[in-house]
Amino acid sequence: MPSFKIDTSSALVFVATAPEPKVKNFATGERAINAEGKPMSVVGLLVSDEGEGNLLKVNVPENGFPEGLMPGMPVQVVGLKARDWENVIKGEKRSGISFSAVAITPAGA
Repeated sequence: MPSFKIDTSSALVFVATAPEPKVKNFATGERAINAEGKPMSVVGLLVSDEGEGNLLKVNVPENGFPEGLMPGMPVQVVGLKARDWENVIKGEKRSGISFSAVAITPAGA
């Protein structure tokens, strides 16, 4: 499915939840990796722009953010993209939007 770039240049972005490992298979605990073979993490971000705030769970390569990201820290997001997804598990159809970024850096860095 296609992905779409998201422009955050005019937005205020804050860490909402600290990075956690992204799990591919909860039964086995297998960690998700990207196409380059890098382990992935999930960071919760609060993105506020034009009077509207959204909480996004963003997938980021483990080497794409500095240690010590904490809730409340202002950050910049590099290469934020949205991709819609759909799957069927045990006859139940599910769909949504996933978010990914190349990197998350401290604001002003």
